[in-house]
Amino acid sequence: MTHKILLDMDPGIDDAAAISIALTDDQFDVKLLTTVAGNVSADKTRLNALKLVEFFGVQDKVPVATGAQMPLLKHYQDASHVHGASGMPGWDFAPVTTKPLTQHAVEAMRNVLMTSEEKLTVVATGAFTNLALMFRMYPETKTKIDRLVVMGGSLSGGNMSSVAEFNIYTDPHAAKIVFEAGLPLVMIGLDVTMKALLSHENIQKLSTLNESGAMLQALLGNYADDETEGKPMHDVNTLFYLAHPEYFELTDYWVDVVTEGPAMGGTIADILRTSHDGQANVSVATDIDVAAFNEWFMSEIARIK
Repeated sequence: MTHKILLDMDPGIDDAAAISIALTDDQFDVKLLTTVAGNVSADKTRLNALKLVEFFGVQDKVPVATGAQMPLLKHYQDASHVHGASGMPGWDFAPVTTKPLTQHAVEAMRNVLMTSEEKLTVVATGAFTNLALMFRMYPETKTKIDRLVVMGGSLSGGNMSSVAEFNIYTDPHAAKIVFEAGLPLVMIGLDVTMKALLSHENIQKLSTLNESGAMLQALLGNYADDETEGKPMHDVNTLFYLAHPEYFELTDYWVDVVTEGPAMGGTIADILRTSHDGQANVSVATDIDVAAFNEWFMSEIARIK
């Protein structure tokens, strides 16, 4: 099965790993890559996306458009302490010659969606500012989206506060708009991404696979998100889900996004189903097969030519 997708991201080291797979696996047909301020500023996420489409030689096939430079209302706070000042340090990429689209990401997303003959899957792994703006400006685009698969949120604890995950925390008002857009939405959050660690053993093997593996190993060497057993590959899990949903456990909940106060950015599930007439707006990934993830990731990188 080929997944026709629109990627909205903030590369970012784990984004770079996800992009590497999305651009090189035939089961993913990437129609557009848009960027947003998140892990690093919007000018840097755009540059990093262009570096990757050129690295994989798909610059004439996959257009890049840059989007929102700041959250809707909240003060912008990057994650350069995790991803480095550039967002992708460690590899000497060739100077970029490709130009991004002149259109803003919101306009580019709208055009791709509305001219598509079939519905597309939107994979979002950064702040949700671009999507929120599109849904507010062009609500008709919702009719051309099959589903949203997002990396963000957590039901079990955050990495920006006791409850807030970074992508949601970066622009909680945008996340609330997206979560309440009325579209099928799969939330791949910290509940699974902090389990799906790429083992240190596998990270050390990457450079023996090919140039792509060497590039990713170099980036991961500068990735400060580190656990005892490996490194969390947060954004890659969206693609793993699309490729192998059988390795995930999902539960449907109504999930609210907190937009103010000390819990800002929290994703709160109605576990007792006492609100919204017991309805659900999100399918939340709650467990994952870690061994299968590692095997899949390494095989994905190994087959890149």
